[in-house]
Amino acid sequence: MKTMFLHNPTNQVSKRELEVLELLSFGYSTPEISQALYISSNTIKAHRKSLFKKLHAVNVAHLVRSAFESGIFQAR
Repeated sequence: MKTMFLHNPTNQVSKRELEVLELLSFGYSTPEISQALYISSNTIKAHRKSLFKKLHAVNVAHLVRSAFESGIFQAR
């Protein structure tokens, strides 16, 4: 899997939220992320909810765009 450079300039997003965000950006579903990170689907849902709130996003596409615009994701 090719990963994006993850940067957290304001430290507004936790390390685990960054991991969830990266997997979301690759199109992983909640159950797939849960399996990849060895945490429950409910925990993934909580991280997603937190990310939407912190990045002021309304869906996953907007979430990923917001991550680029805020400098969390940077293209290599």
